[in-house]
Amino acid sequence: MSNLVHKKLKVKSDFPFFLIMGIVGGTYVFLIVAMVLADLTFTTPGHIFAVFKDEEIQYAIKLSMITCTITMLLSLVVSIPIGYLMARYDFWGKRFLDAILDIPIVLPPLVIGLSLLIMFQTAPGRFIESHFRITYTVYSVVIAQFMVACAFAVRTMYVTFSQIDVRQEQVALSLGCNKAQAFHHVVLPQATKGILTAASLAWARALGEFGPILIFSGATRMRTEVLPTTVFLEMSVGNIEAAVAVSLIMILAGFAVLISLRYFGSEKSLKSVR
Repeated sequence: MSNLVHKKLKVKSDFPFFLIMGIVGGTYVFLIVAMVLADLTFTTPGHIFAVFKDEEIQYAIKLSMITCTITMLLSLVVSIPIGYLMARYDFWGKRFLDAILDIPIVLPPLVIGLSLLIMFQTAPGRFIESHFRITYTVYSVVIAQFMVACAFAVRTMYVTFSQIDVRQEQVALSLGCNKAQAFHHVVLPQATKGILTAASLAWARALGEFGPILIFSGATRMRTEVLPTTVFLEMSVGNIEAAVAVSLIMILAGFAVLISLRYFGSEKSLKSVR
C-alpha cells in the first residue's frame, strides 16, 4: 500500500517538470507549424499549379533535385572516411582539424560564396577556369552546396562512429579480417542509420542553400537557378504569391525526404536487430 502511495506522489511531483518541458519545447514546435500554416494561408492551390506550369520554375525544380542528390552523394563519400578517422584515432592536430571542419557551419553563407569566388581568382583557380569553366555554372552550384552540406554530414558521421563499440572491430581483426574488411562487414552495417541521417541532412541542407550559390553561381534563369534563387527572383519582381508557392514546394520536398530516409533508416535498424 505504501509503495502505491509513493508512486502516486512521485507521478504528481514529476508533473510540473514535464509541464515546463512540454511548454518550452512545444513553443518552438508551435512556431514551426505556425510558420508553415501561414505560408499555406497566403497562397492557393491555383498559385502552386501555376508554378509547376512555369518553364523556368520547372527547370529550377529539376536542377535543385539533381544538384542536391549529387551533393548528398559527394558528402557521404567525404564524410564517412573523415568521420571514421576522427572517431577512431588520436593524432597531432586533431583538435585543430576538428575546428576547421566546423568552419562551413559557423561562417555566414555569403562569406563562403565570396571565399569560393575569390579562390577561383587565384593563380591555381584561374588555371582551372582556363581549361574547365566552374564559376557561374551548374558545377559551381554543386560546389557551393557541397561546401556547406558536407560539414553537417561529417559531424553526423563523427558522432555515429564514436557511438559504435570499437571492440567488435577488434574481434573481427583478431579473427583474420584486415582493416578494410572489418570496416565493411562490421562497422558500416552498424552505421547505416547514421549514414541515412547524414544523407538526409546533406540533401535538405543543399536544398535550402542560397547565399553561396547567389555569390558563386549567380541567379541566371534557365542556367544556375535553383529553388532558393527562384524565391529571391520572384520576390525581387514583386511576385510574392509565386515565391510563397515555391517556398512550400521546398518545405514539402525537404520534409518528404527527411521522413522517408529516417523511416527507412528505422526499418533497416529493426531488420539488423532481428
